[in-house]
Amino acid sequence: MVNTAMGVNTAAAQGGGLRLASLNHISVVCRSLESSLAFYCDVLGFFPIRRPGSFDFDGAWLYNFGIGIHLLQAEDPESLLPKKTEIDPKDNHISFTCESLEVVQRRLKEMGFQFVQRRVVEGGIHVDQLFFHDPDGFMIEVCTCDNLPVIPLDGAVAHAPPACKRASAAKHQQKQLNIPAAVLDPAPAKANAGGCIGEVVDVPAATMPMMTSVEQACMQV
Repeated sequence: MVNTAMGVNTAAAQGGGLRLASLNHISVVCRSLESSLAFYCDVLGFFPIRRPGSFDFDGAWLYNFGIGIHLLQAEDPESLLPKKTEIDPKDNHISFTCESLEVVQRRLKEMGFQFVQRRVVEGGIHVDQLFFHDPDGFMIEVCTCDNLPVIPLDGAVAHAPPACKRASAAKHQQKQLNIPAAVLDPAPAKANAGGCIGEVVDVPAATMPMMTSVEQACMQV
């Protein structure tokens, strides 16, 4: 069923938005299902999962890292746009974090992949990026983007997820209790071992007696 009703922006205008839970999967139309399966499994580390048998078209479902990749065999591969050869970091892409970018870079070289390197510097924090293509020219990024803290823009906290609201509450506690700002925002000195929202913040022991149990809970953002 296709819903053609207008009013897509109504919920957003009212500050509601769709009540989504998480990213489930992305779909990729491919020229060769076999080649794409080999890439996403052997290179990126996904594994095949059961696909509905009622589908009357070729494809494969893969899963790992909490998300799915749904490969769709193009019915007419010749009708697809020409494969991109230039690696443009500003092109459409999906991005993965990793434990060691050096290891990823070494493996890409060993497998003969061309890639482009970039580095972003923000507030003393370094984010390193590697960009390369899948067999159809769709771009993949592997990066250390989780080095950067997730900071809602002004006015966005009211509509932000609970984790972002807890982060804002922690910032408020920092002002009230005179906790050093570096404790809640360790960059550039600690760069987190990240300082990313979702990590447990180390609070100096001297400040703990001043905090109630609720206030202490707010520090775990």
